Amino acid sequence: MKKQLSIFLLFLWLAIPAAQASPEFMIDSDWLSEHKEDKNLVILEVRYYPHRYFTVGHIPGAIQVQRFKDLGDNNANPLMRFPSREALEKTLRSWGVNDDSTLVLYDDSNTALVSRLYYLLDLYEFNMKHVKILSGGTTDWSAFEEMTREPTPAPKPGAVTLKAAHPLLSVEWTDVYDDVVSRRDPNIVLLDVRPHDMYTGKVIKHSIMGGHIPGAINVVSLDGTSAQKWRSDSELAELYKPVPRGKTVYVYCHDGFRMSLAYMQLKHLGYKDVRLYNGGWSHWGNRLSLPVVDGDKPYAGDFEL
Repeated sequence: MKKQLSIFLLFLWLAIPAAQASPEFMIDSDWLSEHKEDKNLVILEVRYYPHRYFTVGHIPGAIQVQRFKDLGDNNANPLMRFPSREALEKTLRSWGVNDDSTLVLYDDSNTALVSRLYYLLDLYEFNMKHVKILSGGTTDWSAFEEMTREPTPAPKPGAVTLKAAHPLLSVEWTDVYDDVVSRRDPNIVLLDVRPHDMYTGKVIKHSIMGGHIPGAINVVSLDGTSAQKWRSDSELAELYKPVPRGKTVYVYCHDGFRMSLAYMQLKHLGYKDVRLYNGGWSHWGNRLSLPVVDGDKPYAGDFEL
């Protein structure tokens, strides 16, 4: 009898879905299925490999977002500096976005890609109450709903109007150099959210130099996701435990996606002042004059003094 009860409880436990984070902006595939014909709804897909919009398929009605071309500054060095207000506004209008549109964003990369678009919308003060993210992305949708390989017809141009970039949502390399490397302002935390081997310098990608910016601590933002979904609130809180609350947090990654994911995660956890480094490691790690630190410690060598 005890053995049968144990087996029953095991099956019951397996049947209960793992706890997930519950941000207000997260929706599931059932919600989208019910609302995808809404008049003001705009569905935007960001895939890691953009050709899969056509070859694998997309949610019917979804507009393709090309993650580098559409979400960066195409004339900047590096490319993934933030696009200007005018450029992003033009792009959004080409997708049919208006001031009262509800946007549903989804990707195939644990929300790391759509987080960049989410952040840019916040940066230029779009009404974020109208921005939703599909939890589970392409995986959850395709499990029970159809995908199509037919491109969505170009929508009627929208008339969205963005505002000037919010001055407290981003920083430049000069801010990082002054506040962290030089003055070591105790009220500022510098957060590197790249993979740990890139932080230590063991792996060098997307840059000439390896390592991290002096003073940076390492929390891997993608560790807060699993199976195309965010982990539970308690797991996210544990992941970001090394980041003190009540301080200003400067965040960077290599190309602007993982840091945007960290931005969303930290804001969801209640961190009030989170700012992204415009250009990130793709900028700092390719400027030979800027200092770097190898290894596990925020400061090392001459920077420990």
